[in-house]
Formats: sequence, structure tokens, C-alpha cells
Amino acid sequence: MQDTELLARAEAWLAEDPDPETREELAKLIGSADTKALAERFAGTLQFGTAGLRGELGAGPMRMNRSVVIRAAAGLAAYLKGKGEAGGLVVVGYDARHKSADFARDTAAVMTGAGLRAAVLPRPLPTPVLAFAIRHLGAVAGVEVTASHNPPRDNGYKVYLGDGSQIVPPADAEIAAEIAAIRTLHDVPRPDSGWETLDEDVLEAYLARTDAVLAPDSPRTARTVYTAMHGVGRDTLLAAFARAGFPEPVLVAEQADPDPDFPTVAFPNPEEPGAMDLSFAAARTADPDLIIANDPDADRCAVAVKDGEDWRMLRGDEVGALLAAHLVARGARGVFAESIVSSSLLGRIAEKAGLPYEETLTGFKWIARVDGLRYGYEEALGYCVDPEGVRDKDGITAALLVTELASTLKEQGRTLLDALDDLAVAHGLHATDQLSVRVDDLAIITKAMAALREAPPAELAGLRVARAEDLTQGTATLPPTDGLRYTLDGEYRARVIVRPSGTEPKLKCYLEAVIPVEAHSDLASARAEGTRVLDAIKRDLSAAAGI
Repeated sequence: MQDTELLARAEAWLAEDPDPETREELAKLIGSADTKALAERFAGTLQFGTAGLRGELGAGPMRMNRSVVIRAAAGLAAYLKGKGEAGGLVVVGYDARHKSADFARDTAAVMTGAGLRAAVLPRPLPTPVLAFAIRHLGAVAGVEVTASHNPPRDNGYKVYLGDGSQIVPPADAEIAAEIAAIRTLHDVPRPDSGWETLDEDVLEAYLARTDAVLAPDSPRTARTVYTAMHGVGRDTLLAAFARAGFPEPVLVAEQADPDPDFPTVAFPNPEEPGAMDLSFAAARTADPDLIIANDPDADRCAVAVKDGEDWRMLRGDEVGALLAAHLVARGARGVFAESIVSSSLLGRIAEKAGLPYEETLTGFKWIARVDGLRYGYEEALGYCVDPEGVRDKDGITAALLVTELASTLKEQGRTLLDALDDLAVAHGLHATDQLSVRVDDLAIITKAMAALREAPPAELAGLRVARAEDLTQGTATLPPTDGLRYTLDGEYRARVIVRPSGTEPKLKCYLEAVIPVEAHSDLASARAEGTRVLDAIKRDLSAAAGI
């Protein structure tokens, strides 16, 4: 793009921008002729990724801002009207990030101006409350303004349709086409009023639904330390725990209040190094039975347990298996489902219980659409334990269910680690790990994926690659996606999946090896062997991908 064309596009965008903050930012860039910064902001437009938009806050079409949100809302409204939903209800939720309330209000205004009805949640609330409200209120769509666990500078725009699930193809492309067709914001009516702000009834209905997650006569004795990770989960989780009759969680005070700057963590994601340090410190004092953490919009749930003299966070695959086994023990029926990047242990649990099992592409937008779903999970700390209420991951109800399990085990003088040992003996030790590379330049991810496609590894950790699949071609059971899957020879049934993250600038590689276990006495050596195999796979995969 020539400098003159770039400046002309920036001037045109500035003339439409309704936000004084981003107008000032853009005017300064234009005034100083900072073509490098302008080129970054006008290199294209934010694209619908995992169910919507996500990006850094700032001016221009490659940033999250009010202009981009108004266009997205107008595109969604046009899509809904094109599907015969004129006059239908759109529910809007938002978290406590910078600009979230503004983006929610703009969305409500656009929906109202387009002839749809809009209802906004009463205040910043967990994403699963929005997912619940869509079905509860009979809405035709929903929008959640959140960037989940992304860094403070980001925000996002997650879109759901009337079934309460996040959008999937072809809806994303059809909405994107409607967005692209908007010539100017001056064509988008945005009245100052006309939408509804919901009262506490919708939250009360959600909380009443959480009661159904637990068995009526289950013990409720486990004591917890809880962190909201500077997000919006605290009040809803405390209310749910109080209704259930669990002991009141000990709060990690430094992270209890919503704060869009997330001052105590580099990344507000329980999986990131250091994010749980304050929780561990609180647990050393309070000596609870487990630690519960939500991410900032409370759709994910992390669990930590005392292991020896200190605390460690369980992997998402470990919690996923524990919850599955707990539901099986309670007599749950229906389909158990997970994404392809999650541990195959869920399939073994379902098979032994005589329950149907399905594998989907990555993301709850796929898991939630499984017919007859009873339980779904993804290794990135996402669990759907009440699909009839919330067709998405829900960090509140998952926290209730895992605390019920911990209480049940506590009454038996046992722990979550004991339950994991039992699963390993019953099904083999499913050792999992992840090689995750965060980049500043997305071209690094593109180059790594190209390297693996052009020269697939012949072996990893000394195990022959028996099958290499390029998932862009799809499979007999999966639609196409940008990913690679390697199945390795040998008794360990090892597998590797490589894919770009849909929500962050990361290349993610998911590893699994299943180590046979005959008895509890074999567990220590099995874990050591699992660590050795996965470390070797990581080393060889890094070399093959050039990362």
C-alpha cells in the first residue's frame, strides 16, 4: 500500500470513528506520518477466528475498537435478518476488560437500530451466564464481549446463535461477508435507547440451574482456596458454592476484584507460568483440600492439589478424566465428547462404561454440537458438565462438580490424586504434555507449519511415525482444519497434534503417550517413562518444526 493510499484510508477511518480515545490515537499517527504504525493497523481487517473477533485494543481495522465492533454487530444483525430472525432477541454480555461495557452498549444500539430486540446483562458476568441466558430467554443470538485469558491489551467479541452454541462454518463466513458489505458507519443506525438492561432474575435462573449439577445427597465438605484471576467469576462462584452448601472458599485477595490491567500476572491464564503462585501461597496458609481458579471470564476452571509437601496444578486432561469418571460413577448417560487435542483417556472411560464417545475439532463450538452430549471437555481447562443449561464450557459448574468429587473422596480418606492413580491402573497412564510457542511474528507459525508439511518427521523419540495426517484435508469424521496429526508406532500409542492457536499468537503441539500399568506399585516408573518419552518427542518435534 502506497503511503498516500495508507494516509487516505486512515483519514477516512478517522472521520467515522465514534470513540474520542481511538480518534486521538489515530490523529497523532496521521499527524506524525507514522506509516509503519498505520500500516500495522490498516494491513487488513480482524477476521472471525474461534467464534468471533479477538485482538489488541487500538485504532484501525486490525485492532479491537468501537468502529470494528459496530461493524461486527451490524454484520451479525444483517445475517440474522437474512435468516428470517427480524424482531428476534439478541442477548449481550460483557466482562470487566477495558472497553467491554462500551462494546456491549454499541452492540445493543446496533441491534435495536436494525429492528431486532436487544437485552444486556445487568453487569460484567461470567461468559457461561450469557450462554445460559440465550437458551433461557429464547434468544436468536448472543454476543459476549471478552478476550477470556488474553493479555490486558486485548479484547474480543464472541458470537453465539440461538441454540446457545458458538458459531461454526458457514455462519462465520456469512457474517464476515455481511460485515465486509458495510460501506460506512454512517449507514448503521445506532439509537441512544430502546434496548433492555436485564435484572438479577437471569443470574438467579443460572444459579438455580447450577444446583442440578450436583447429586442431591452428595457430601459438601471439601475446603477450597479460590482465585478469580482479576476477572468476573468471584461473586457468581461464591453464590453457587453458598447455594450448594460447600464451605465458603478462601479468596486469593490480591486477585479477587475485577481489574482489566491484571496487575499480578503476566498473562491472566491459570496455565501460564507464575499465574497460580499467589493461589499456592494462600493454600500454604489455609491448607484447603483443593485450589480452584477461574480465568477472567470464568468459562475455564483450573484445579490444584497438594502433592507431597507443596501444591501443583492438575492438567486439563487430568481434571477432564476425573470429572468423567465421577459422572460415570453417578450413573450419567449420554455421549461423552472431547476435542482431538485432548487425552484419549476419555474414550477409554466411556468405552468401559458402555457410553458413546465422540471426538471433535478444537473448540467448544464443536463439542457443544455433539448430538446427545452429556459431558464434554477440552484440555485447555474447559468443561461442559450441564449441556442442557450451558452449551459451552463453564468454569462455575465445573468448579462445583470437582469440589463435590473432592468431598466424596475426602469422606473416604482419599484425594483427587488417589483417584487419578486408580484411573491409570484401570486404563494405563495417559501421559500428556504440550509444546507451546508464543510468537511476536505470526509468520514464524506459518513457517513452522510449512516446514512440517514439506518434510514430515519420519520418527519422534525413536518411534516411527506410522501415520502423518494433514487435517486441512479433513478426515472421515472431522471437517478440515489447520493442523497436523502424527500417530507413532509402538506399545505407547503415542500421538502428536500440531496447530496454530485460534485465540492467541501461539503454535501449540499436543503430545500423548500411554504407558501400561499393571498395579499401583508400577506408577512411579510409568510416570518416569512417560516423562522421558514426551520430553524426547518435544525435542525432536522442535527440531523438525524449526522452533
